[in-house]
Amino acid sequence: MDQADKRRTGAAGEEQALAYMPGFGNDFETESLPGALPQGQNSPQKCNYGLYAEQLSGSPFTAPRGTNERSWLYRIRASVRHTGRFTKVDYPHWKTAPHVVENSLALGQLRWNPLPVPTEEQNFLQGIRTITTAGDVLTQVGMAAHAYVFNADMVDDYFFNADGELLIVPEMGAIQVFTELGKMDVAPSEICLVPRGTVFKVTRLGEERAWRGYICENYGAKFTLPDRGPIGANCLANPRDFKTPVAAYEDKETPCRVQVKWCGSFHTVEIGHSPLDVVAWHGNYVPYKYDLKTFSPVGAILFDHPDPSIFTVLTAPSGEEGTANVDFVLFPPRWLVAEHTFRPPWYHRNIMSEFMGLIYGRYDAKEEGFVPGGMSLHNMMLAHGPDFSGFEKASNGELKPVKLDNTMAFMFETRFPQQLTKFAAELDTLQDDYIDCWTGLDRKFDGTPGIK
Repeated sequence: MDQADKRRTGAAGEEQALAYMPGFGNDFETESLPGALPQGQNSPQKCNYGLYAEQLSGSPFTAPRGTNERSWLYRIRASVRHTGRFTKVDYPHWKTAPHVVENSLALGQLRWNPLPVPTEEQNFLQGIRTITTAGDVLTQVGMAAHAYVFNADMVDDYFFNADGELLIVPEMGAIQVFTELGKMDVAPSEICLVPRGTVFKVTRLGEERAWRGYICENYGAKFTLPDRGPIGANCLANPRDFKTPVAAYEDKETPCRVQVKWCGSFHTVEIGHSPLDVVAWHGNYVPYKYDLKTFSPVGAILFDHPDPSIFTVLTAPSGEEGTANVDFVLFPPRWLVAEHTFRPPWYHRNIMSEFMGLIYGRYDAKEEGFVPGGMSLHNMMLAHGPDFSGFEKASNGELKPVKLDNTMAFMFETRFPQQLTKFAAELDTLQDDYIDCWTGLDRKFDGTPGIK
């Protein structure tokens, strides 16, 4: 039993909730054993409990203070002992940009039903399927959009991604993400982020036929909170609602495997112990989770529909002001009250490319066909918007206050075109008739004045 599980189990053996530290971008400190965390310095000559001190850096050493990220870890073994002679392995369904486009599918607006439940045992890593890639991992720009579905735990398998941070969005089944810096329990309607280079494993919580969701692999600058501008100091994603795990370690002296993704290739090494052996740590380069139900949306209270960027939860800047490498955008439950206004998202073409997923409920711009676990892709400058049924309903409905409830959709939006993988192009769940959802949006113009 690892140390976190010892702390979670009460006198009667019942499970207790994991502990977290609140705040976004904070400098945290936490220890699993009393006195394991040095005070007043980072690297003492000898650490308590015979631990090793090392730094995990998420930014260049000379980055400005506001963007400088690092954490000091105090662990049972130095992390060089968690590596060795690597051998190459293959995860054929996990692709990295730039990848060779191997499909003959023509350009168009695309939508998929959920990934099917696996018929054979596979863990989180084995269940990842890349849908799109964008940018170039070698120059640390762009992203990849993945879906995952799995039905087995990572017991003796551990993983870290040198190519980017992973934003994990469960849709079906709660998961536990055990990182070097602690444990996070993450349920549908929650998200978690694992920083670049951080070792972790994923196990299942609850009872499901399969565990399913989405991942944004961000190659570029890390996700941060967007500026609020004239909104001011409150609403959207508030910093206090982000939760970072407390220190927890796994003291396991049995054969284990560490797997690494580096520049799009995969490598593995066999070791004789768990790499999740950090007993104490302090710093600001950390994993975190966030409950999407705490997002406080801001919208129009008189007329017109604001730009959907007002629903941005997290943004990864590109270096060009106002143009994100990738945004994570949420469409949560909310009230619609605007007068004389077409309330769903308007029809548009966009310099950004949009990958969408649905966690539960129904998305207000699509009356049918877009289901939980499904996906859609609207690439740059391809027109999209409400389907015909949604247009008719919104155009003719009574404009009284309406609670848009039981809905949770999201978008990975990037400045780069998203290249479709061969797997996604040939997936049986691809909806061949998606384009037909706009059939019926016929000409209404007849040259005479007045609203038609």
